[in-house]
Amino acid sequence: MKNHQLLLGVNIDHVATLRQARYRDTGRVAGGFVEPDPLYAALIAEQAGADCITIHPREDQRHIQRKDLYRLRQSLQTRLNMEMACTQEMAEFAAEIHPDSVCLVPENRTEVTTEGGLDVVGQFERVRETVESMIAEGIKVSLFIDPDEEQIDCAAELNADMVELHTGAFANHYYDVQGRLELEKLVAAAIQGHELSLTVNAGHGINYVNISKILEIPHLHELNIGHSIVSRAIYFGLDEAVREMKSRMQL
Repeated sequence: MKNHQLLLGVNIDHVATLRQARYRDTGRVAGGFVEPDPLYAALIAEQAGADCITIHPREDQRHIQRKDLYRLRQSLQTRLNMEMACTQEMAEFAAEIHPDSVCLVPENRTEVTTEGGLDVVGQFERVRETVESMIAEGIKVSLFIDPDEEQIDCAAELNADMVELHTGAFANHYYDVQGRLELEKLVAAAIQGHELSLTVNAGHGINYVNISKILEIPHLHELNIGHSIVSRAIYFGLDEAVREMKSRMQL
């Protein structure tokens, strides 16, 4: 099914990853000798057509720093989406920054990037507390979950505004027979979410090749893509990388 006016959220975490690889001990996030600047990357992505800028401030501050969030919140004209763990500390920080939306994700210090969806079923009360605190602040809430029927039911029960379907398993199996089965799970999950009046987004592992299959998922509202766009930007520039992804999303 063709998706019309599918929106793109660009995750700029890996721009900060590159910066932190050299300058993490300076205490600075921008200016002078410190580069690259995630804010500058966000502004380029915004001008190239990004509908949203996504960032994930982690507890260990491995890439995005809290100083980055203040600068982004003050400078962006498009929406700011903050991925976050379900902790009181992060909920308090989100209330202070007040992004346009938050996406609640699992967080594991040993992982390089977020792997797997949030277990809403197994952590129902903990997730509920965070969801309710964000709703009270007037911040839209998304839950990053696997394409699982029970997880989606719980997301609706918690009155989340959105779900972001974890597309990692599909991306990992794109070149083998399991890929089609994973795509079918995503299609079913998107239909279920839509029927439960949830806005359906998707993200993780989406790239310039598998995007053609992602477009078969019905009812999608927005895709969050980071690693693939930043990777392509090394060769062609960030402006071109964002424009190319936007173009492929609308086919």
